[in-house]
Amino acid sequence: MHQSERRSRWLPGGLAALLLVALPSLAPLAAQSVPARKLLASLERVYGQGLRADSIALDGATVLRVRRNDSVLGFAQVRDVMGKDQPITYLVATDTALVLRDIDILVYREAYGGEVAYEAWRKQFRGRDARDSLVVGRQIRGISGATISVNAVTLGVRQAVGQLAEWRRAGRL
Repeated sequence: MHQSERRSRWLPGGLAALLLVALPSLAPLAAQSVPARKLLASLERVYGQGLRADSIALDGATVLRVRRNDSVLGFAQVRDVMGKDQPITYLVATDTALVLRDIDILVYREAYGGEVAYEAWRKQFRGRDARDSLVVGRQIRGISGATISVNAVTLGVRQAVGQLAEWRRAGRL
């Protein structure tokens, strides 16, 4: 592991710390930043209260290593995919084995297709990992009227989980 690849900052569960470390790392596609309260609420919904996170910089991306006390709970990453006309900002959250705990749509900017943010659709990703194909129409069901968003988010989640697994295999995560 190279020191230039890894930067670790210990974050308290506070909003300001998450804002300073996690949000500047959003991909250039992002049209808006994620409200810090929304990011914290999403992380707490997935991992529970009292969490802390440190950021790991890998290949221009930032991965959050989420902890409670001295235990690592998993990894999270804020990413963007392009919807029909606007970026969709989402969170991918895994456990320590890189199995998806959940995904969350943090900022949805399109006029249509917002159903990808609904619990009923997002829950089908839980328990999946890089070995799963995550293909719309097979493991992931589509949503009428939200085809572009469904395909974009599904591809983005598949790529995120694959990249996390790659970094793990290379000993970088």
